[in-house]
Formats: sequence, C-alpha cells, structure tokens
Amino acid sequence: MRNEQLHKILKETFGYTSFRFSQLDIINSILDGKDTLAIMPTGGGKSLCYQIPALFLDGVTIVISPLISLMHDQVMNLNEYGVNSVFLNSSLNLKETEAARAKVLNGSAKIIYVSPEGILSSKLIQFFKQIKISLLAIDEAHCVSQWGHEFRKDYIRLGELKDLFLDVPVIALTATADAKTRIDISLQLQLNDPNVFVSSFDRPNINYKIHERSDEMKQLDNFIQENHPDDTGIVYCLSRDKVERVAASLCKLGYPAVAYHAGLSQQERKTNQELFNKQERIIVVATIAFGMGIDRPDVRFVAHLDLPKSIESYYQETGRAGRDGKPSTAWMIYGLSDVVKLSQMLEMTDADENYKKIARFKLDSMLALCESATCRRKFLLNYFGEDGDDYCGKCDVCENPPQMIDATVDAQKVLSTIFRTNQAYGAGHIIEVLRGSKSTKITERNHHLLSVYGIGKDKPKEHWSSLLRQLLNLNYIAVKNWEYRSLALAPRAQEILSGGKKLEIRYQDISAKKFKKEKRAPVETTNTSLLDVLKDLRSRIASEKNIPAYMVFSDRTLQDMCTLLPRDPSEFLLVHGVGQNKLENYGSLFISAIRENQAL
Repeated sequence: MRNEQLHKILKETFGYTSFRFSQLDIINSILDGKDTLAIMPTGGGKSLCYQIPALFLDGVTIVISPLISLMHDQVMNLNEYGVNSVFLNSSLNLKETEAARAKVLNGSAKIIYVSPEGILSSKLIQFFKQIKISLLAIDEAHCVSQWGHEFRKDYIRLGELKDLFLDVPVIALTATADAKTRIDISLQLQLNDPNVFVSSFDRPNINYKIHERSDEMKQLDNFIQENHPDDTGIVYCLSRDKVERVAASLCKLGYPAVAYHAGLSQQERKTNQELFNKQERIIVVATIAFGMGIDRPDVRFVAHLDLPKSIESYYQETGRAGRDGKPSTAWMIYGLSDVVKLSQMLEMTDADENYKKIARFKLDSMLALCESATCRRKFLLNYFGEDGDDYCGKCDVCENPPQMIDATVDAQKVLSTIFRTNQAYGAGHIIEVLRGSKSTKITERNHHLLSVYGIGKDKPKEHWSSLLRQLLNLNYIAVKNWEYRSLALAPRAQEILSGGKKLEIRYQDISAKKFKKEKRAPVETTNTSLLDVLKDLRSRIASEKNIPAYMVFSDRTLQDMCTLLPRDPSEFLLVHGVGQNKLENYGSLFISAIRENQAL
C-alpha cells in the first residue's frame, strides 16, 4: 500500500514512472524511521530520496545544503513541480524571511532549505521548535568527514542535531564516499545504526580522457572544436588568475565564456551563474568555488586544466557532465608542475599531520589514475570499492591502449643527474642539464662540466618531464624543499641505480594530439523541426518566468514529446518528466505546438 502511494507521488508530482537505483529502498528506510546514508552518483536522483518522503510525511523536512545558489535553484525547480518549498539564509531580507517563515507556519511549505551555518543558530532553532519536523536531510555529507575531499568546518557540528531533534530520522546524501568516509560520516553525524545504501559509482554516459599537457589552450580549443563545438561545458582551473586568463582566451577564440571564482564580486558571480543556468550554449571557467550548486542537466563536457586534489574531487566535478544521461566527456590535461604545486600547497598549510597524510594519499591516487595504463573507468570504480570490466570502450585508454616502454636506463640518467647536482634543483634545471643547455644558470654553476651533462639530449624535454613525474609518483624521487621545489633521491632510488629494478612506464605520446571525436548518441526522434519548435517555446516560457529552460522541461522530455506526439492532456501525462502541475502550467501550449507542427 505504501509503495503504491510513493509511486503515485513519483508520477503525479515529478512525472516519472519508476524509481532508479536504490531510491525506493532509501525512501522506505526513512519512512521506517531509520537513520540512512545514501551514496548515489551525481545525476542519480538523490534529491527525490528526501523530497518524496517530505510529501508523504506529516510535518516539514529540513534540508541542509552547502550553497545559497543551490538552495535557490532547488526551490525554483520544486515550485515548478507544484511543491511549495522555501529557503532561509543570508540572501533574504527581513520581509522575505518573514514571508518564508509564514509559509512554513501555515503548513503550505513542506521543505525548508538551510545552510550548515544557519541550522544551529539560536534564532532558527527557536523557530524550528514551533513546527513539527519529520525529516532532516544533509546534502553533500562527505563535507563532514576528515577523510572527505573537502574539509568544511561548518559541517563538523551537525552531529549536534541528533540532540536537538530527538526521534527525527536523518538522511545523509553524497555522490562520493569510500568505505572509510562512510564510517566517518556516520560517526560525525551521530547516526544511529544507519541503513547504508551504496549505488554504483559508474557513469556509463561519460567518456574519460586524460592527456599530458603541452599547449593547454591549443589542446582545449582542439578538444572543444572536435567534440563539443556547440555545447555547454565547464572548465576547471586551480587558481583565480588562470580562470580569468582562460576565460579571456576562450572569448578571443569565439566561445561564449565567463569566469567564476570567489574573488569576483557577489553581483558578478550571480550574473555569471544566471548566464550558465539560462543560456543555451555557454562555457564557465571556474575554480571549485563553482561547484556543488549545479543542477543543469545538459552540461556536455567538463574539462580540467589542472590536476584535482583527489579522485573524490575529480569524480564530483566530472559528475556535473551529463546529468541527463546523454553522452558527455570528462577531459583533463596535467603535468609535473601540477603535482609539485599541489604538494607544496599541502605542505605549507597548518593542517595536522594526520590530515596531510590522508591528503598525500589522495593526491598520489589521483596521479596514479592519470599514469595508469588500465581502463580509466575500471580504476575509478576500483578506487570506490566497486568492480569494473577491464574494457569499457569509452575512455582514452580503451580507445587507444598505451604503449609500455622500458625506461630503466633513462631513469638512471635522471636519478644520476639529481644526485650530481647535489639534490638542490627543480625539475626544469635537471632537464636542462640532461639536455645539454647552454644557459647561464647552467654554466655559472659549472653544471656543463658534470659527467651527466647532455646525456639526455637525444630526447625532448617533454619526455624527461613525463619521466620525472612518474618517478615522483612512484616514490623514487621526492620534493626536498617546497619553497624552491628542489628534487632529491628517495630511498628506493637505489633499486634502479644499482640495476636491480627494471622500470616500465607508460609511453607518453608527445606528438601533436588529435582528439577523437565522440560518438554522439542518436537523436531520439527524427522530427528535428518539431524539436526546434518545442525548444523555442521552452526558451520563451523560461525567459518570461526568469527561470532556466531545463526547469520548464528537460531535453529528454522534449524528445519524448516528439516521439509520443501527445494530442490531449491524458497523453501528455505519459511524457517522461510531466507531472500534474506541469500539465496544468504548460500542457495546452505544448500540445498546440505539436498539433500545429503536425498539420504542416
């Protein structure tokens, strides 16, 4: 009986005919009054796991969400489905706050979004004591964990909620949490013997591509032109300055691109976020500040121009591509400087040694993914404790299997050069000595007189840079001085120098790369003229209502209309993503547009 009611809410409110992954089991766990931890991939429908219980239960559901922009988008989207919800945060003025509270007190609002900072404030606690709380939902729950990929202090106190809201079940949700992180989340949030649901981490619609950096803007331009010339995408960079430079370069190349980082004014960030939400084709260049507040389903590519700090970060950020399930690309370039820079940033922080140890392991794992000669998807799944096939057919390794080479002799040359230069110089200087540079910084130090001078001149600097990076990853060398980034031999180096260890590494193709064009999914309808008409109608409605187009209807819903060609309200309700509220708001407009197109 309960499941029938849940399916009815799913279809009549949200327009879906069936639950995905473990959604139904998670919802039933909540309705049984159990604390619940749900690990589901980005785009896997985590929000429905608390939205449907919110509509089923008496009382109000509180959702703790990390970003104001995300709260705003989720409330707008729920209102489109006819679900009255509000947010309470610092973006509201006094009048708006009172209006939101009134909706909660009179029972019209079923869901309240609050920030982790706000939930424990005395004012909100007093307010929440006036109403019946049926459920607490904590989104992006990995932020509570010391093992998580980002350390957010405001989340640490959320365990106090169990004492403030006795007998109220808690659901914690995240897209990334390995076994240790799942245990830590449960402990930090003081979950009571929680039911834990782990869905597959696989995103089969994403094609993973990782390349060595050579000329980053040329590589990025080639990638976009050959794979996603007319698509929406996100480009991630490590620093604010680089974000600005890359955004400006993309604009010069003719792409509609904007920058997003914490150094922009609040108004600039708001404007660029709105452009990203509402413009059909746009590229946002961002730091990870442009992160969790992304609900747009039709992002076709995510590009990284710098190495992420961890596989968790990489998975979270690449997961913002293809939330609608359609073919998308996660593309990244990286180099030795990334490893040194991220390691330096870590060592210069005042974090405790335990945290640094965890962070070093995560960075090593991220680099291992890049250097791996095995399927990218298999590596990612194995990292999260899930089995994967040896061949996925949709990553650069499977499409173009890498060549493995014996690099023992070249490694001996590198290690000898580091030793002969007194283990006091960075990668650039080591490579110049190897290649016989005549620069003044070589001759002034008499390094042109060393026995190792010029022993690597037969190979380009890219080869030596790649080898240095892999030796660093394999712990044959280490960064000795973080300020000057000087390299030193690690204890294991003797294994190679003595000839007792053979070193096989992945061959890095340093020639100009041509990126294989992705196979686009076949359009789900041949009626492209009708699809264009429906997209234009959707854009006009979204513009009039000042909301993102996908909140009216997703691309998948429009394509389903083109296939089903609904002629009346009952048939329109059969379309994927059409619930009762959207039928009432938009049904007649879209049915008329379909009829007119068919009459031509």
